[in-house]
Amino acid sequence: MFSGKTEELIRRLRLAQIAKQRVQIFKAAMDKRYHDEFITSHSDQKFTCTPVSKASEMLEKLGDSTRVVGVDEAQFFGDELIEVCDKLANRGLRVVVSGLDQDYLGRPFGPMPKLLSIAESILKLKAVCMVCGGQATKSQRLTTESDQVVVGSGEHYEARCRACFDPDHSLERERPPIPVSRPI
Repeated sequence: MFSGKTEELIRRLRLAQIAKQRVQIFKAAMDKRYHDEFITSHSDQKFTCTPVSKASEMLEKLGDSTRVVGVDEAQFFGDELIEVCDKLANRGLRVVVSGLDQDYLGRPFGPMPKLLSIAESILKLKAVCMVCGGQATKSQRLTTESDQVVVGSGEHYEARCRACFDPDHSLERERPPIPVSRPI
């Protein structure tokens, strides 16, 4: 989170448009953080998209003249996305996918590990740790929800480095503080 994944996706898609290539972008319909029909970065960059409930809808809604396909927040799709991306690439389309590779517990997230293994090129972006300022690759959940998918932004998550990341943070918050004894 907060590493610029969506900004980079938008940048790449705009370059394809400058090159006069027909671009289509898809996002999970469940991602309603900013707008239903746009992908939006945390810095408010926007790009028109098509929301879909499942990955196979991308194939149904794909325009005949589309040359570049973007997928934002790929971790919200199931393993079906792997087959869809493979089909698109095998048709000769360029497929640009953006998503989190780890969930809030630091575990592989959705179809991302398999997508990474079949990708021809990978760019792993890093954020700034909100605790120490180091390079962050983890998403620290700030709430006590335990579902793997909780759609949210700064109110639910913050970027953390490996050293500052604490997947058990909710347990820590529920414990009473340890009393400090003072000499008399």
